[in-house]
Order: sequence, then C-alpha cells, then structure tokens
Amino acid sequence: MGTTVLIVDDSKLARIVLSKAVAALQPEWRRIEASNAEEALAKVASETVDVAILDYNMPGRDGLSLAEELRERFPEMPIAVATANLQDEIIARARAANASFVPKPVTEDGLRGFVSGAALRLRSPRA
Repeated sequence: MGTTVLIVDDSKLARIVLSKAVAALQPEWRRIEASNAEEALAKVASETVDVAILDYNMPGRDGLSLAEELRERFPEMPIAVATANLQDEIIARARAANASFVPKPVTEDGLRGFVSGAALRLRSPRA
C-alpha cells in the first residue's frame, strides 16, 4: 500500500501549490485534500493517512490545534504546519506537538526537508 499525504488548507490555490510540490518530490504519494480541520478529521477517520501538511491560519480550528489532535491519535505520523507566522508561542506549540514548520509561501525547496524526513521515517521499521 502506498503513502497517502493529507493536505489541509482553506485556500484551494494553496492546496494546489502544496499538492504540486509534494508530487514533484514524491510522485508515488497519493494526495488527498481537506479545506478545514473538521474535514481533515473526517478524512483520517475514513481512510489511512500517513503524512499531514496543515495550514496554520484556517477558519474555525487552526492548524496547530489540528496537529495536536492528530498527534494524540497518530503518535508516529509526520506532521507539518505551513505558515508565515513564526511567533514564539506558535513555534512552542508546534514543537510540543512534534510538528515541523514549512514556510509560506510554500515552495518545493521549502517542503523538501519535511517530505524527505517523512519518507525516511515511513520507511524505517517500527519497533
């Protein structure tokens, strides 16, 4: 079974940009999308998701609260929060949730480190 990455952003354009960057870096990964936290939670409830890339600023629940919930449910899942907002409080919450940062605007180069690390973690045998 292949790797599935969940891309969550309230902006359709941002989801397209993220999806294209992921496709360029890991063409074999299947990409699914959600436009908000509730839609994302429905996706992870209905199918296997291996990696999540979450927008920080979304209506309703922000990407960090979603990251925290996903981390509780999926302790080993590679999670990134995409944001241009690098305030100390946000950085601290992301670290506490064991989530990576991806700078916005998202580029292939900006996403490369996270995607490469996620691919390595997913290939590693689980103890």
